[in-house]
Amino acid sequence: MKTCRDVIMGHRSLHPSVRDKAITDIRSALSDGIAFLASQNVPSAELTAELLLMDTLEKDRAWLYAHTDLKLAGTTLEQYFILLSRRANGEPTQHLTGYQEFWGMDFVVTPDVLIPRPETEHVIEVAIERRATGSGGGSARRDQPFRIVDVGTGSGCIAIALAKEFPAAQIFATDISAAALEVARHNAARNVAHSRIEFVECNLMDALLQQAQRFDLIASNPPYIALGEAESLPREVREHEPAVALFGGEKGTELYAPLIAQAAALLKPGGLLVLELGHNSAQHVSCLLAASEWASFAITNDLAGIPRVASALQS
Repeated sequence: MKTCRDVIMGHRSLHPSVRDKAITDIRSALSDGIAFLASQNVPSAELTAELLLMDTLEKDRAWLYAHTDLKLAGTTLEQYFILLSRRANGEPTQHLTGYQEFWGMDFVVTPDVLIPRPETEHVIEVAIERRATGSGGGSARRDQPFRIVDVGTGSGCIAIALAKEFPAAQIFATDISAAALEVARHNAARNVAHSRIEFVECNLMDALLQQAQRFDLIASNPPYIALGEAESLPREVREHEPAVALFGGEKGTELYAPLIAQAAALLKPGGLLVLELGHNSAQHVSCLLAASEWASFAITNDLAGIPRVASALQS
């Protein structure tokens, strides 16, 4: 039978300070997990080690730090160190735990969907703010019934967050990937939003153009990375997240024009368009939204001062 030391010694990719030490309690496991990840230049080593140990033990952070002297079984250590090794080898933490928090909710994530980023929450914030101030078309009341489209829904995070904030809205969530839509459906069911979201497999909003209906709000975090930038991406992004959700073409901005053209055709007069912006795409999108079909154009910066969201009204 493998001992705790055998388990640790067996993971030759681990840092020697972890591999050669017979860890017996949570405090030591966490400390050496952090040291190992830091030695492998894994970003946010402390947070990552915590999350992986919490996932291994199926406990929350408060429990973890209330039981730092608890002795760990060899099988538990083996599971933890396997996760540490996989993270050091490039797998995203969210793929290892299976979840990512977004807008106060837990979302299941798989290699079939883009991992929700905190920056994307600005899309939700802009939609709420512009509706609340009356600069987003229609009634400022959140409980008024209106129609929303989330284009390229992926995990469903934008559609589900909007369903949470606008409880009377009817929402359509589109994606070109059938596998992504399965993940989104699962997340909608987990977060009790499935009854108001219709998932549609199509490119952009092609399927909706064939229907005689108009919308009050269209939101999207489209693929916006240039193909030539692939090698500059972090390894965990380049190797483990779906290319169809990452890359927007040779320049990275190619999807904005057809998306904006479709939005112009599908929004009601005064309807709101909210788009997440990629690196250096603000000027390109600004030019597209300077056309006569659009009014009240605005750019919203993220917390780092980077242009993150473009929004405009159908004139």
